[in-house]
Amino acid sequence: MVGGTLGVTAGYLLTAGALARPEANWVATVPGSGGVLLAFALEFAMALTVMLVVLRLSNSPGLRGLTGCAAGLMVALFITFEAPHSGMSINPARSLASALPSEIWTAFWIYLLAPPLGMLAAAEIHRLLSGGDLRHCAKLVHDEATRCIHCGYTPAAAASTLCTANGAGRRFHV
Repeated sequence: MVGGTLGVTAGYLLTAGALARPEANWVATVPGSGGVLLAFALEFAMALTVMLVVLRLSNSPGLRGLTGCAAGLMVALFITFEAPHSGMSINPARSLASALPSEIWTAFWIYLLAPPLGMLAAAEIHRLLSGGDLRHCAKLVHDEATRCIHCGYTPAAAASTLCTANGAGRRFHV
């Protein structure tokens, strides 16, 4: 949130205040002419879609390398087609970063609630569709040569070399 707010403020300063003009409106996240219910539904749907695609692809060995590209493509499509209707946030920190310097808080609750609820719904759908075969890890992709420090995933290539170096330069077995 701090980084986003600093970025918006820097954008304002670097553009000699152009970011505050009506056509830019501080890049504030506000609902379009369809109103708050449509904005909420679209924010929920975008967050659900992105998270569900990320979860499904990242947990599919043959497709996990496409996770980043798929997420980027979806965000580009959402910006193009959904921004006029919902404001296109999917990220409460992004909405807050614009709202703080602009003091534009129009229907801000949408951008605090809809994305997390959409992502939680996607996680639940993913859990149901996976039949309990879930990887509980913060990493999107586990490479096939390195043990994961988050979940303990050990690929076959790394299983034979279970030594790592600690900060003191000594080696120990994990």
